[in-house]
Amino acid sequence: MNYISGTMLKELREKRNLTQKELAEKLRISDKTISKWETGKGLPDITLVAPLAEALGISVAELFAGE
Repeated sequence: MNYISGTMLKELREKRNLTQKELAEKLRISDKTISKWETGKGLPDITLVAPLAEALGISVAELFAGE
């Protein structure tokens, strides 16, 4: 199984016209955390995977598959 890539997260976020701040607010985290994920300096905590997928309008499976 793949893990979530920062590039893919950024593309999905931008495709939905969300800023890092808007996505962070949906997840109740800081926009700096989103930036770290997108630049590959960190990965989402497992507890945030389902809420992240929901915020991006995709399934958890799609998130892991990179679709």
